[in-house]
Amino acid sequence: MQPDTLNGPKALGAFLRAHRERLTPAQAGLPRAPRRRTSGLRREELAQLSGISTTWYTWIEQGRDVSVSPLTLARLARALQLGTAERDYLFSLAQASDPEGQDAADAVSPALLASVQQIHCPGYLLDSVWNVISWNAPAQALFSGFLGSDPAPNLLNFMFLHPLARVLVADWPERARRVVAEFRAETRHFPHSEPVREQIQTLCRASVQFNGWWHGQTVMAREGGLRRFHHPQRGDVLYRQQTFYPAGSPALKLVMLLPGEDAENIDTPPQNG
Repeated sequence: MQPDTLNGPKALGAFLRAHRERLTPAQAGLPRAPRRRTSGLRREELAQLSGISTTWYTWIEQGRDVSVSPLTLARLARALQLGTAERDYLFSLAQASDPEGQDAADAVSPALLASVQQIHCPGYLLDSVWNVISWNAPAQALFSGFLGSDPAPNLLNFMFLHPLARVLVADWPERARRVVAEFRAETRHFPHSEPVREQIQTLCRASVQFNGWWHGQTVMAREGGLRRFHHPQRGDVLYRQQTFYPAGSPALKLVMLLPGEDAENIDTPPQNG
């Protein structure tokens, strides 16, 4: 037996067929007709539930090389009652972005928010528009005057609209330019997100630098590396940035600033000698 195809139209069709055949009419809210040959849904039933033609759905399931829109995939996902992981897998097979993907306003689990407090180095949690939705005491000490002071802290707004950023962030022009390129790269995951669109429009109006770099169309992956800060009380401090993406929360990212070789621990008060 040949192994299953892992990607492409054939894999998409096989995935849809398997989930169609395991969903019963009763589960889908349809009356069960007598003399059914299968316990699952027929192709025409799933097509009807999804609001597409039976012929078009049949072509998709057969693995023909047809273009399937994200909205059609979303309707199929709802009709098949796919869970979060199954829905993500469906869109990955189609190489498409979910139009109903997680937005910045989605609820975050209390356990995830609380986990940031267990980190001993500066750490903070960002959503899809880079709102800082949770941070620990070392992060607040590093970003003193921003975290703990701003009622709605946002890392993008900080970099371009807060006067502290140009003082605190070493080599601000280069770092800010890269931040824009990294944010543009991440927006591909949220092509229909209204909060993301509003964030971009707001910063383009408010910041000449952001507007210029945004329309420069530069795209960069978010990478770790050394981050230097000019802290007003502690002087120059160096960190190595690491970014993690919590399982089950694709719109969120956890940023940790691990002390560099010559970094000072600014959240520890100086000892009296």
